Amino acid sequence: YCIEAGDDVSRGLVAARRVLRFLDLEPDPVHTRGARAEPPDAPAPLHDPGSGVTVTPGLLTALVSDRTAETAVVADRIGRFIPSGTTWGGVPLGAVDPSAVRERILVADNDAELFGGPLRDVLAGRGLPTEEAVADALRTALAQDVVRGLPDGLDSPIRAGGRNLSGGQRQRIRLARALLAHPEVLVAVEPTSALDAHTEATVARRLAGARRGRTTVVTTTSPLVLDHADTVYYLVEGRVAARGTHRELLAGHPGYRRLVAREDPDEEPAEPAEPHEPAAARTTGTAEGAR
Repeated sequence: YCIEAGDDVSRGLVAARRVLRFLDLEPDPVHTRGARAEPPDAPAPLHDPGSGVTVTPGLLTALVSDRTAETAVVADRIGRFIPSGTTWGGVPLGAVDPSAVRERILVADNDAELFGGPLRDVLAGRGLPTEEAVADALRTALAQDVVRGLPDGLDSPIRAGGRNLSGGQRQRIRLARALLAHPEVLVAVEPTSALDAHTEATVARRLAGARRGRTTVVTTTSPLVLDHADTVYYLVEGRVAARGTHRELLAGHPGYRRLVAREDPDEEPAEPAEPHEPAAARTTGTAEGAR
């Protein structure tokens, strides 16, 4: 009993310190400066001078780096989570009311919290999506099997943090939730990192189709995802080192090729495969999995 009591006391002290640190937090000044500028009236470019990345409206932009923290920082900048010189249609992003930014720009982090409750509510967030919208989002994220595997389907309870789901299932549920929010700008941080290659290829194709014509940013080093991007930025030391399509960078930039193709730097570079479909062709037509 003494040993157990000592363990309980030590755990309680650690938990109490965490609670006190949380209660002592103050809002970041970036969120308290007040609105000094109106956001753009229509979809507009997001430019991050810290990295050199420009996100073009209506296109799928990919950010690639051998350090995932570098692309995550860019995502935080264009999502207005940290102070930066980022502009939105020429307007300083930091001068826009945070609530206006949150309404239109969504950063879907791979570690985003999953709150406990029925799966239907976990997916919906603060919205009230239709059954058709939920089905489309689940299909795009290839998460129908998650629903089928639960005893009560969408009404099944999800534990806090998604503890009754696997890592891959949590990732697909997070992606479906982000898609259901229908943001003007979706910034997905490593959205397929926990998926097997077959699932990842399908999700990448469906995500590109579902978001066709809408501004989407992904951070990834997966060639299965990058092949669907309209523009790829290759970052070195946090700055843009090269820009182009996935195929162009494979053919013309050895550092990019070594990273995404997992090449041994001592081996002769392989010839890039012929593209299955040009990037321009993916910007027209009917989207697979579109809502």
